[in-house]
Amino acid sequence: MGSPSTPSSDSQAIVTARCSADHSRFVQRIRRRYAAELPLLPPGLPRREAIVGLIEALGAGGRALPSALRVARQLVLERLAVLDVECDAAMQDITLAMTELAETTLDLALAQALADQRARHGTPRGESGAEIDFWVVGMGKLGARELNVSSDIDLVYVYEEDGQTDGAQPLSAHEFFARVARSLYTLIGDTTEDGFVFRVDLALRPNGNSGPPVVSLSMLEDYLQAQGREWERFAWLKSRVVAPRASVAAGRPLPLRAIINAFVYRKYLDYGVFEGLRQLHRKVRDEAQRRAAGRPERANDVKLSRGGIREIEFIVQLLLVVRGGHFPEIRTRTTLKALDKLAAGALMKPESARRLAEAYVFLRRVEHRIQYLDDQQTHLLPTADADLNWIARSLGLTCRADACELLDKLGEIREFVALEFDALLHDGRTPGSGCNGNVGCKPCGAPPAPLDSDSFLEQLPPELAERVRPLCGQAKIRSLREESKARLGRLIARAAASARQGDCTQEAAVRFIDWLEPLLRRESYLALLVERPEVQHRLLRLLGLARWPMRYMMRHPGVIDELADERLLHSGFDAAEFEAELEQRHEAWERSGQADPESLLDTLRRAHHAEVFRTLVRDVEGRITVEQVADELSALADATLHRTLLWTWKHLKQAHRPDPRFAVIAYGKLGGKELGYGSDLDLVFLFDDEDERAPEAYSAFVRKLISWLTLRTPAGELFDIDTALRPNGNSGMLVTSMAAFEKYQTGRGSNTAWTWEHQALTRARWCAGLPELEPRFEAVRRAVLAAPRDALALRQEVHSMREKLRAARPVPAGRFDVKHSPGGMVDVEFAVQFLVLAHSAKHPELLDNKGNIALLQRAQDAGLLPDHVGTHAADAYRELRRAQHKARLDEQPTQVDPATLAEHRNAVLALWRAVFD
Repeated sequence: MGSPSTPSSDSQAIVTARCSADHSRFVQRIRRRYAAELPLLPPGLPRREAIVGLIEALGAGGRALPSALRVARQLVLERLAVLDVECDAAMQDITLAMTELAETTLDLALAQALADQRARHGTPRGESGAEIDFWVVGMGKLGARELNVSSDIDLVYVYEEDGQTDGAQPLSAHEFFARVARSLYTLIGDTTEDGFVFRVDLALRPNGNSGPPVVSLSMLEDYLQAQGREWERFAWLKSRVVAPRASVAAGRPLPLRAIINAFVYRKYLDYGVFEGLRQLHRKVRDEAQRRAAGRPERANDVKLSRGGIREIEFIVQLLLVVRGGHFPEIRTRTTLKALDKLAAGALMKPESARRLAEAYVFLRRVEHRIQYLDDQQTHLLPTADADLNWIARSLGLTCRADACELLDKLGEIREFVALEFDALLHDGRTPGSGCNGNVGCKPCGAPPAPLDSDSFLEQLPPELAERVRPLCGQAKIRSLREESKARLGRLIARAAASARQGDCTQEAAVRFIDWLEPLLRRESYLALLVERPEVQHRLLRLLGLARWPMRYMMRHPGVIDELADERLLHSGFDAAEFEAELEQRHEAWERSGQADPESLLDTLRRAHHAEVFRTLVRDVEGRITVEQVADELSALADATLHRTLLWTWKHLKQAHRPDPRFAVIAYGKLGGKELGYGSDLDLVFLFDDEDERAPEAYSAFVRKLISWLTLRTPAGELFDIDTALRPNGNSGMLVTSMAAFEKYQTGRGSNTAWTWEHQALTRARWCAGLPELEPRFEAVRRAVLAAPRDALALRQEVHSMREKLRAARPVPAGRFDVKHSPGGMVDVEFAVQFLVLAHSAKHPELLDNKGNIALLQRAQDAGLLPDHVGTHAADAYRELRRAQHKARLDEQPTQVDPATLAEHRNAVLALWRAVFD
């Protein structure tokens, strides 16, 4: 009776048979009717080669292709029932075998249908004379390689371009392929004495059942752009060309993939799609309830009922559609792979992803057993006790009249799935039993009064009402869609409720309106906040802590999505993890055929903005110090520079080697790892490459690199770059060879560095590029800094430079500028630079680029400063940085009453006197 051997997949495990597949009426029927043919299928899991061989053997035995395809299908299903029920085959292997059965039969049937039509009408050709390709697009579970054992197949037929056939009786390409589609249905979908191969459903094609059976690529693109509905994005998410295999292997359907990706995945975080999925889900639930009316047994639908397979798929598809435009690395058609990717990307709790995966596998295995019984496309648990008991035993469970482990487990799993689904979709209402979202809560869950009504304003606190009243009268509010007005009203109502309950200040609620006003036409952000109440709650708290975060979020509103990540306050920046994630994203763009400069530039900016915002949140929440902020921002800049450098080189036409022999040298704030929010980057670019093409290649490379780093795109800006510290300043080359840089800095020849350039070198460091160039640059740096100097002349030059800088930054009388006034931070920096240049030859510990605070302590320990002067100055520098940082965060002036920071000012002045007087 065709009993199989062990399944070939590594995931298989032979277990003692709990029950036999021959309880299945379908299996019994196949074994009776096709006893002679069953041995034709080789042992093990039926994969593509075995299926093709089976169909060929059936053909060699005298069966025509339609009969061979149908009998092959029956034999494969019998084998899968045995592997699944008796050998505990993995669910993924069963669905893979079913998918390959569909792909193989479609491929063979399409080849026959095309051959038949070509024989009658010739070959369809486009304007260039080339043959027009025809693609069978698998949707749903076929596209995702998750096909059920008794599933229908959802197909869409697409042909490459318009044209006509070259035969004696020419047809338009559209009519030719329409006939191919009809022939294909006859070969696959018609029911004959041998049954059918697959039930075929074309309802997902453009315009559904009222649309043409086949569409050209341009027709499909026009339809999706002009008429594509939200639910169709979920349908096309799993789409994949499944036949002809030769075309797929040659890459001809790639233009179709580009069209589908643009339709399914948007360039923004698409929270507006939540409502579309809600409507689709309501239709599914309403249909399930309608069919179950008066038929209580239909309530046990493992696919469509509450907590069923469809709700797991909806959870996954929703998160993929919302975020897949920004994060291509999470894109996948397969449900289980998607759950892994969502957990890995912190878009779903790992425990939730694990339990949903287990639930999905269990529900699918139950579904398969239901379908093995009679080869029916059903998802309803059987009502016959014997059938129910057989399903339970095949899963290692029991089911008796007084107790049924199968039903208990199903109930537990479906309740968990339903809760996860409701937590994500919450049927359009704020989750939980609270009323935070309606000011008056009359009744709880009812929408607030119209935004521009007096009753709405009357419910707001006076201060907030005063801010909202002029907003409501603006034309841009009146022009909003009613749905958007309702969203805005809900958000304002929530802010008011939070202020009233003490969850945020009135000032924060008003700042929320200030932040929201410029974004009113960007509806995705309104949708995000409506769908994620916890994000709005955290946003309100953040707005109450400082002013500058609001400015940052105005420039980069997409970063508010980071507030949904519960790890935000508890994990610092990890450069290796950041770069790994970016590289995964780059690889994902390449897989999707979208690794163009535009996508990569936006990817870099979004990733950088998100990390800056995470640091900013930890900062204003008081979780990290000023020094830690600077360390994180500096490490982030280093990592971003390195990744940008590598990506830019890949897109450089003049690239003459796989990887550049190139280094980015950081000066200034980045060099000293004291970077602040919005700081520009002082950079010098070096190369070490003897290739004769190197100067021209690296010159083009640096121009492109600077463009990638500074260009403003729809995702915003990345950095402002200052290259004035390169050899010969703004009149010098943008990029310098390592040898020329060394010669310039060490003063060999007529073209040499100035003292102020050596001052800048004290804070310089390699920050990105070829690692082997780091020690070479550091050796040059140390040699230059430790070179013998006339201490008196040096003191005069440094002092003179400080006076020039002070003159360029005048401070009003009676005010103390924490950075530029005498006794400010710049005085500390100049003093340290002098100490390094004057004394590092005898005190090499000063050569390390460890920052001003550490170097002051080292200078004091070396006896270069009087007791406690270095320590006190270091403490003062730290406090001045903290004062500057706090003022900037709250958009306050950094020029203050001298008395407020007198102690720290005096400590810095003591350092200045000790060094320069």
